[in-house]
Amino acid sequence: MEYDRQGPQLPSARGPLSAGVRTRLLGEGELPGVESVAGADPYGDDLQLALYLCYELHYRGFAGVDPDLEWDPAVLGLRGALESSFLAALRADVPAREVDEAIGDLLVEPVDGTGVSHFLRDKGELWHLREYAAQRSLYHLKEADPHAWVLPRLWGRAKAAMAAVEFDEWGGGRPERVHSRLFADLMADLGLETEYGRYLESGSAEMLATVNLMSLFGLHRSLRGALVGHFAAVEITSSPGSRRLAEAMRRTGAGPAAEHFYDEHVEADAVHEQIVRHEVIAGLLAEEPWLATDVAFGVDATEHVEGLLAARLLADWRAGRSSVRSPLSADTSHTY
Repeated sequence: MEYDRQGPQLPSARGPLSAGVRTRLLGEGELPGVESVAGADPYGDDLQLALYLCYELHYRGFAGVDPDLEWDPAVLGLRGALESSFLAALRADVPAREVDEAIGDLLVEPVDGTGVSHFLRDKGELWHLREYAAQRSLYHLKEADPHAWVLPRLWGRAKAAMAAVEFDEWGGGRPERVHSRLFADLMADLGLETEYGRYLESGSAEMLATVNLMSLFGLHRSLRGALVGHFAAVEITSSPGSRRLAEAMRRTGAGPAAEHFYDEHVEADAVHEQIVRHEVIAGLLAEEPWLATDVAFGVDATEHVEGLLAARLLADWRAGRSSVRSPLSADTSHTY
């Protein structure tokens, strides 16, 4: 049977786990046993790609892959083992703390920042911006979608506020203003292809982990507090970071759509930050105060994986190396 081609192409495998998942999705063999996960690096290329392939079945899937594999028991069994390894590593690397402390740290902008957005604003060249956009496209072309999983798991004040922010992320009912559409326009300005999932082959393990974290939290009701914490970390830190990235786009002449994407986030996310803090988090904890530790974990796990990605990008760029796994195409003939 042939399946539709609306999803992205399956990427090349990066090890036995991702090779096994890829083979299963193509209907050509059996999955690796769950015991094979034990020796894999939980942050490494192989495990993170295998997990990403499993998660993508819950989004748009892949070209030529049976959509019913989304609920295949064997796939779900292996996915559970991959998730357990990733989550155990996160819990070991992220110390528990109070939610007020975690949120408070997000609100403090360092005087002398040295992160990715600072580098791109001050020193970034167009090739850096193209690599950054290609990697981030793994999330931004489905921006806000992973957070939608939490909506049925909230109620009252938290649900209403979360839905309001998500509605804004999806363009407020205007398709041309959907944030994933705006990011595709940014990519076109940078001479990148804009198809959903186009740069999965190029994405680093660290980038895959940032997207997998959202899916992990979103697809488990037991981790709903962590997903709210993740959403808070994204929205609270977005506005100042987006301002620096907008300056980087202007300085390098990236193009009006490239500038607009980040200018839009400077304004929108400054509002979203207030709603998330005072309505989503406060509303959730008023109903379920026992989730405070999970919200803090979601914040800190987000900062942890983003820190791993930043370290990878900056190490490569400062050494004059490319940060992507395969060369970026300059073909702009495709549409989103």
